[in-house]
This record gives sequence, structure tokens and C-alpha cells, in this order.
Amino acid sequence: MVNFRENVKRMEGYVPGEQPPPGSRVIKLNTNENPYPPSPQVMKVLQEFDGEWLRRYPDPVATTAREAAAAVYGVPIDWVMAANGSDEMLALLARAFLERGRKVAYPMPTYSLYITLAEMQDAAAVEVPYDEDYNVPLEGLLAAQADLTFICTPNNPSATVAPVRDLERLAAGLKGVLVVDEAYTDFADENALGLVPRYPNIIVLRTLSKGYSLAGLRVGFGVAQPELLEGLIKIKDSYNVDAVALRIAAAALKDQAWMTANAAKIKASRARLASELERMKFRLWPSQANFIMGRPPRGDAGRLYRGLKEREILVRYWNRPRLDDKIRITVGTEEENGVLLEALEGLVR
Repeated sequence: MVNFRENVKRMEGYVPGEQPPPGSRVIKLNTNENPYPPSPQVMKVLQEFDGEWLRRYPDPVATTAREAAAAVYGVPIDWVMAANGSDEMLALLARAFLERGRKVAYPMPTYSLYITLAEMQDAAAVEVPYDEDYNVPLEGLLAAQADLTFICTPNNPSATVAPVRDLERLAAGLKGVLVVDEAYTDFADENALGLVPRYPNIIVLRTLSKGYSLAGLRVGFGVAQPELLEGLIKIKDSYNVDAVALRIAAAALKDQAWMTANAAKIKASRARLASELERMKFRLWPSQANFIMGRPPRGDAGRLYRGLKEREILVRYWNRPRLDDKIRITVGTEEENGVLLEALEGLVR
């Protein structure tokens, strides 16, 4: 008989967004992927990749990718750690700081992987509710004084941003580690990188999945003072980022013009999509991500989700408290957004 730990038996596990099979003609607006292709420099690396690099193990400390990331983030290279997506950084942080008898805190609703990681480590989770406008619940998080505090900003699924002044209050007032998960920061107006040199207990996470159109690659980074990264490096897999990913990541990071241009297109499309949804009487939250969370005029989000799926359009829906009357829509191309809006118009009417 398979004898899992009791907390593993109890947990449900993280449920990712639906992934249709390759070749499907579905309009996929449910997992916040970038609708535009990655940099031509990325494709050049793939076309010219030397098979000799596949025979050998990759660089265990990801030097080339970290150098490129450090240049973009404006920090020394030893302040950057590479990982198999920012999700691996989250898992390493949970492994390093959480166990039975320790606490993790985060606002709710937020990225549900935080819940899964707490359950995996059998840690006590303190879930502090956001208010209706998704302001950071500072007092509740400070009162929790958790060993690990997660803040997703822009937040998933609300797309709202945590002001840097609020993050600084948390970094100054928490005894434990503050994790600022900035997966969607390439579409936002501010970020927390400037806090890293001033607070040894803060780590900022970045990913290439969103702004750089590399969700299929799985590369992310943690930016923190070296003392914090030292413990995480001890517990990572020996070769946690593969040779192909390391070279592609460096190429993508060096082509900031490509990423910035695509992010600008997405932000412009986001504004037009929000305007049309508001015309249909959706209640929206101010988005600084590449997606929008909206409450339809009758709150019948589940019906709209199913109706869109019947029309081969995927959006994200959760049948959970505080989210069951809302849908989350990834900003697609102008053509995809147009098809979505036409379908929604009919469903809402």
C-alpha cells in the first residue's frame, strides 16, 4: 500500500488552466500566455543550437542567463538565482522556510499555488482577505508575522498591483521573508526591485513566461541579497535549468526592445478590451497585468464560461467563494479579443 504523508493525503493539489491539444482551433485566453511570438533572437538560438550542449550537463549555476538577468534588473550577478520557472523559486522558498509549526501568510484571493505549497510542507496558512478593491491587507499580514509571506503583484486573478510603499511597510515590519511574486510586472507601472538592496528579508521573483512569450520554456529568477539566496541554492536540483533554456533565456533578456514593444501592444489592447467590457456593464478591477478580471452584469460567470467554451473560447473560471461570479480573461491579439467580445455580447444579452 502506498503510504503518503497525512498532509499529502489531505491536499487536493494545484489545478492548472485547461490546455487544449496541439493543433486545436481554440481561442485560448485562460492561462495568461503572451499572444505574440518570442524574440527572433530566441529562434536564432534554437536554429543554431549545437547538439554537443545536449550531451553535456548544463551550467549548474546558470551563469549566462544570470548575467543577462542581472544587467536587466540592475543588480550584481550574485544577487540573482535562476530556476525552472518562478514556480520552482516558490517551491524552493516553501521547502526552505516552511514545515509543521511554521506559518505562511498571503492575501486572498490570490495565486492558488501558494495554498498547495503550504499544504505540501504541512505549514499553518494564514489567509488574510483582500477588501473588495484588492488593497493590500497590511495590518492582517503584519499581525500574522509569518515565516514566509507571499504577495503576488500584479495579483492573480485580480490584476491589481500592490503599491511599493505597502511592500516596503511589509519588508520593514515582518520578521520573516517577504516574497514579492512579480510574474506580470512587465505590464505594470511599478515594481519592487528597488527594495532589495535595502531589506535583507525580501526576494523578488521574475519569470520569462509572460512578458517574454516563453511560458513553454520554464525559466524564472529570484532577486535577493546573497545571504538569502545561499540557502535556496543549497536545496535546488543540481542542474535545475537545462542547457537549451539557459541560452534562450539569455537571448530573450538581451532583446529588451522586443519584449517592451509586445508589452506595449498588450497594454493598448487591454485598455480597448476593458472599455468594451465596461460598455457591456461588466464590473472590472484596474488591471496592470496581461489579463482582466471582470464580474458580468448578472454575476453569472459560470454560464458565460460554459457558453464561451461551447464557442471554442477558453477563459478562466473558479467555482470558489469570492470568485464564482467573475471570469478572468487573458488579453489576446486584436482579432482574438474581437471574437471574444462578439461572443460575450450575445451571451450577456
